[in-house]
Amino acid sequence: MSKRLYEILTEHLTDRKRELFDKIADNRTRYLALVLEDIYQAQNTSAIQRSAESWGVQDLHIIENAHYFKHHKRIAKGAGNWLTLNRYNTENNNSETCFQNLKKNGYQIAVTMLDENAKSIYDIDLSKKTAIVLGTELTGASEIALKYADAKIIIPTYGFTESLNVGAAAAVITQTLTERIRKEQRNWPLSEEEKLALKIDWAKQTIYWSNHLIEMYEAGEIS
Repeated sequence: MSKRLYEILTEHLTDRKRELFDKIADNRTRYLALVLEDIYQAQNTSAIQRSAESWGVQDLHIIENAHYFKHHKRIAKGAGNWLTLNRYNTENNNSETCFQNLKKNGYQIAVTMLDENAKSIYDIDLSKKTAIVLGTELTGASEIALKYADAKIIIPTYGFTESLNVGAAAAVITQTLTERIRKEQRNWPLSEEEKLALKIDWAKQTIYWSNHLIEMYEAGEIS
């Protein structure tokens, strides 16, 4: 993406907004990604987007086999506008397509589930980029997800209730693992090119007349 294009766009942003874009881009990561497999309750998809955005996870991979992805604007608070939402909804088996894509891009697949062999989120090996799979509300992760799983993970709990709601689970997992990759000094930050691309996208979201500015730039009317 063009650095000059971003300079043109930032002329129409406040100093505070430019500083905020820089600060947030510096804390974004693609080392972790969240996979939402057929999650259909809007309050859950909205809460997950908000958790991802709050703790700097940029990419959500959204699998839509039996259920169409939707969210609740009031709960999401616009979080999805600042994230990269990769949607899988055009194949016979969208799960397969998603997991193949993640593997091709170097991710290990960590599936959340209640299993005696599952590893605690505090102990899972994070030496590789990791995609965390959150299964559908009713039945959890699919057989396809388990086929591709490199690890099964669990949030340790100490009460009568064995598990958390998927929205709450996503918040705990996202906060825990983003803190871990920082403390363990993994190579979690985005490249400068990735940061620039994101900031251009964010500027487009913010400036109502951004399409006009981009058209003028591409036509050589502004340089």
